[in-house]
Amino acid sequence: MNEERWLLPAGIEEVLPPQARIVESLRRELLDLYAGWGYELVIPPFIDYLESLLTGTGQDLDLQTFKLTDQLTGRLLGVRADMTPQVARIDAHHLRRDTPTRLCYLGTVLHTRTDGFAGTRSPLQIGAEIYGHAGIESDAEILRLILLTLRTAGIGESYLDLGHVGIFRGLARQAGLDDAQEHALFDALQRKAVPEIETLIADFGVSGAPAEMLIALAELNGSDALTRAQVVLRAADRPVREALDYLHRLADELSRWLPEVSIHYDLAELRGYRYKTGVVFAAFVPGWGLEIARGGRYDDIGRVFGRARPAVGFSTDLKSLLSHGQGLEQRYQATAPVYAPWSAEPALREAVDRLRESGRCVINALPGLTQDPRQLGCQQRLVERDGRWELETIGNIDNEWEA
Repeated sequence: MNEERWLLPAGIEEVLPPQARIVESLRRELLDLYAGWGYELVIPPFIDYLESLLTGTGQDLDLQTFKLTDQLTGRLLGVRADMTPQVARIDAHHLRRDTPTRLCYLGTVLHTRTDGFAGTRSPLQIGAEIYGHAGIESDAEILRLILLTLRTAGIGESYLDLGHVGIFRGLARQAGLDDAQEHALFDALQRKAVPEIETLIADFGVSGAPAEMLIALAELNGSDALTRAQVVLRAADRPVREALDYLHRLADELSRWLPEVSIHYDLAELRGYRYKTGVVFAAFVPGWGLEIARGGRYDDIGRVFGRARPAVGFSTDLKSLLSHGQGLEQRYQATAPVYAPWSAEPALREAVDRLRESGRCVINALPGLTQDPRQLGCQQRLVERDGRWELETIGNIDNEWEA
């Protein structure tokens, strides 16, 4: 087994140079972008009490959460699989502001399974959330921020997929489904399994317009889904009609801010159905079957922490952004380092300090080793001339370098 100690668990990755430098550079640029929009950075803990992690959004992540026992208290702890419940606690319990609050975050989350972003179990989750505003304006701001995030990551072509959990929820209530029936139908809808949906509805004893509308829901997707829904769901109760109207108004708002962005609709797509309260959305890139970013509205998420405020937000995986971005290596290309002798000579130390303060990387030679600075990526070195240390271009002479 010794020869396999270098192996990593499935879905767990290392980020090596130079990719790690690019990830860090993109992280800084995105957090600066969010700060420019008024989003304040928070850093929730990597491990937390299980009941705090499994509230709101966390209930959908029970199977994704690694669990362990706290040796100090005997209570169950969890390694966060999503940061949204923790951020909701910060807003509801610690900040307790009366005005809208914009928060952003970035950190590693851990999943027990590989069915999340890009099949990884350790996404580097980055996201932004607005608390304290209920309306299409905050939804539109988050959607605009998603597109800016993708563009900053070098992803030029993308589209948005919008839905609303109120549509299925309202149809299920209109059909008189109990919780177990609603859950079974929800699962079939996610798979677009129309024959199974038809069988379930028949078994539940649902007939007439409610049955027809629930069956049709699986086909209400595409750029014209809202137009078709007005006809197909015309017999729906008021909550469904209000959800459709909300999507119409959100689409109109987005057309003013993002006229160039392609918007699709999927009225049976119910990401986070158990905790979302309104619009749900995801961003996709062509040729990639999984969403590159996801989010939605979850107005009740802070209730368990003592304060339920309207909330909307999104998250994505920084490593997934890196894998789909274009031109990041050129944008974040590092300046070639400078090679310097190992010496405490004051003039040399001053020259090295000056270069580093200006943003240059300076690598000091390590005594006793034979090394070619070109193998370290160095294109210049510091040499002494007439008592002054100056930069000199390293040539292509194949000689040996000794520190």
